[in-house]
Amino acid sequence: MAMAKVKTAYYCQNCGAQYSKWQGRCNSCGDWNTIVEEIVEKPVKKDWTSSAKTEAKRAAKPLRLNEIETAPQYRWKTGNNELDRVLGGGLVPGSLTLLGGEPGIGKSTLLLQISLSFPYKVLYVSGEESQQQIKMRAERIDPNSTNCYILTETKTQNIFRQIEEVSPEVVIIDSIQTLHSDYIESAPGSISQIRETTSELIKFAKESNVPVILIGHITKEGSIAGPKVLEHMVDTVLQFEGDRNHVYRILRSHKNRFGSTHELGIYEMQGSGLREVNNPSEILISKNDEDLSGTAIASTLEGMRPLMIEIQALVSTAVYGTPQRSTTGYNAKRLNMLLAVLEKRAGFKLGAKDVFLNITGGISVDDPAIDLAVVAAILSSNEDISIEKDSCFAAEVGLAGEIRPVTRVDQRILEAEKLGFARIMISKQSKLPKASYNIQVIKVSKIEDVVSQLFA
Repeated sequence: MAMAKVKTAYYCQNCGAQYSKWQGRCNSCGDWNTIVEEIVEKPVKKDWTSSAKTEAKRAAKPLRLNEIETAPQYRWKTGNNELDRVLGGGLVPGSLTLLGGEPGIGKSTLLLQISLSFPYKVLYVSGEESQQQIKMRAERIDPNSTNCYILTETKTQNIFRQIEEVSPEVVIIDSIQTLHSDYIESAPGSISQIRETTSELIKFAKESNVPVILIGHITKEGSIAGPKVLEHMVDTVLQFEGDRNHVYRILRSHKNRFGSTHELGIYEMQGSGLREVNNPSEILISKNDEDLSGTAIASTLEGMRPLMIEIQALVSTAVYGTPQRSTTGYNAKRLNMLLAVLEKRAGFKLGAKDVFLNITGGISVDDPAIDLAVVAAILSSNEDISIEKDSCFAAEVGLAGEIRPVTRVDQRILEAEKLGFARIMISKQSKLPKASYNIQVIKVSKIEDVVSQLFA
């Protein structure tokens, strides 16, 4: 009897593009020698559960829009305020969350810390560390936890068997690149295995209403490793950012089906784990008592949270023929636009000078409300005159040199007032809900007004 021919396909290990035959260069992403052959023929497989009750749930029926009952979305609090904020209020039952980040940034530490503090039964599945290694880290964080179960396994069939025995309320997988399924004969971490194991976990999460959190590796470019379809399959994609040489970490949401993607969580890496930074302004504003030129404080918003950040600028005479324009945490094209506005509308000759701009704290900001603070820092460095430390800024600068209003200026003013600032400079067109504040509100309409206010 002739055996059935094994079906194979060729996949790019970088972008996931599929080809019928091997070739040296991927037409989709342009990388060389990334296409490998993988087996795609799968035997008839058994789901993680095959009960009649589950089969009945799976049979969905179409309903008219007015027949669909709506209910408030219930969320589980993780006990970590920063993570809850980024998730939109907590974990949604039945959701699949993907957490990515550089090696050693603290992904496993964060999820282990959450597992130990969860009031629910958690199954922490690790394919990268042994149970003894995880216990050593757990003893530094919370040695008295009794709700966390540790499993070292990489085969999904064995994981689902343990899930049926333990009946956890939350499942954490560290990491998705280490899992493999018996129904795919390729190596763990390959395109086929990532797609198959993720689909099995999605089916489990949706049918059992148990939230699942995955840890994902990233490429050298900083994107989630594996096919892009992995990010489309999950409900939430979180990115853990930061420099391993510094103690602060930033948690961002790149995709969230249940909440906003503009929220930001900040942590400080300590010997006992990650500490939540509830007041980010404490790390974003330097504690220097001396008056230094080239620094200005901006009032910005990350999601619903107002932040006070410090802008640093350095303007110096260009040594070479072409002046340098360098930015850290800020859009370089927008910096060039503001420099052109200063030269055209305010008469400052910056075309032959080097300009360096830095946002302290290692964060990246794209809020146009920091334009005025950027302009103030550049002018302060160019004139070598310091700006009063109890002053801050919140306005956008237009191409005509006009100072434009920004959204939710009331929140920005109240945050500056709470942190002890004496004055804030905003647009003259801003509409304020209150007649007066405990902070001096300076309204300006043109870039010339800013110059006269700062260097009168």
